[in-house]
Amino acid sequence: MMQNTAKSATMVLIVDDHPVVVSGCRSLFASDISVQIEEAGDAKAGHKAFVTRKPDVTIIDINLPDVSGFELMRRIRKEDPDAKIIMFSMNDDPAFVVRAVEMGAQGYVAKGDDPRMLMRAVHKVASGENFVSPQLAEAVTFSGAAIKANPASQMNARELEILRLLGRGDKIVEVADALDISYKTVANVTSLLKQKLGAKNHSDLIRIAVEMGLG
Repeated sequence: MMQNTAKSATMVLIVDDHPVVVSGCRSLFASDISVQIEEAGDAKAGHKAFVTRKPDVTIIDINLPDVSGFELMRRIRKEDPDAKIIMFSMNDDPAFVVRAVEMGAQGYVAKGDDPRMLMRAVHKVASGENFVSPQLAEAVTFSGAAIKANPASQMNARELEILRLLGRGDKIVEVADALDISYKTVANVTSLLKQKLGAKNHSDLIRIAVEMGLG
């Protein structure tokens, strides 16, 4: 692939519904002329922006208002299996880091990290490398047992997403609508999740989802 030395700015799409975070990212990269920032406030707008703008790197907040960043990553990967994605999250649970990497994210940065970590992540991922902020990488290394014990490690992306939406109070019909799948599929996965997580009934399943902090 030919490198265009003159004007090869790295286009970065930030999908986050917090204006403070987005403006923080803009000012973070303001002095870096090699980076151009695009933004979207939810998964639907993020997916559309990805398709139309074809960014070099996409930064996705896990907790988006419509569907999660994991679900958006799945949709983007379907569109472009080689998409370069960094997950950016308030959640620094090692199980989430592992899950993001398993699903194909090339980077993971916690919002509590030094902002320069995000700059490093963007440049590393843009150049084809992976980047997990050092303290998260360390947390993952030293919490193997805790990660295995976390119920999230037993679930695939679709199951996690359904559980997350149920946990935030969506009804089965609303979950089906948000994920564009049938009511029957959601109902079947819900039954399977009850078995996997040892939930006695639907409200018990919601309690477990809330406790897992998927919201």
